[in-house]
Amino acid sequence: MTAAADTMTVTPQDAEKYEEKEFGFWLYLMSDAIIFACLFATYLVMVGNAAGGPTGKELFSLERAAAETALLLFSSTTFGVAAVALSQGDRSKVLLWLAITFALGAGFIFLEFGEFAGMIAEGAGPDRSGFLSAFFTLVGTHGLHVSVGLLWILVMIGQVVFKGLTAPVASRLMRLGLFWHFLDIIWVVIFSVVYLPGLL
Repeated sequence: MTAAADTMTVTPQDAEKYEEKEFGFWLYLMSDAIIFACLFATYLVMVGNAAGGPTGKELFSLERAAAETALLLFSSTTFGVAAVALSQGDRSKVLLWLAITFALGAGFIFLEFGEFAGMIAEGAGPDRSGFLSAFFTLVGTHGLHVSVGLLWILVMIGQVVFKGLTAPVASRLMRLGLFWHFLDIIWVVIFSVVYLPGLL
């Protein structure tokens, strides 16, 4: 075991504290899942209310949606590799794979922002119809979560650099992993419920 891995050794009391924090984070994720469930339900109710305006078939690009999906799924894989490096106590690889995860996530946000900007420029903003209002709210809420995740990754890169792979840092990284994988699952549902049916 490396010296870096030794810093992650915890007492039983500390282990219990970290388990409590992880449980609390699971409760947060469940509440977030309820929010997304409500947004999905709203979208499914409003998807047919285009008010004579453009529909998903006219607005959505399968190539862009597929690229966004690929970026986010690859970022989930790279975060998994970072987690493996964390378990091995390899700080340099943790930093490398966190940086790659950040780059992939930033690419996703760049594509999504471009999609939103293009739709608004064509007069298909969230105020155009109930369908577009529900679309922007659902997809935008997910994008906001990814943006928060990107900020969290930057914070964790800073903590790994300055604090090393200590037990508290490792605990925070594991919770970040839960959050990031949760966002990937939500996006797969968005791709399946919003983009694919909208293009068919």
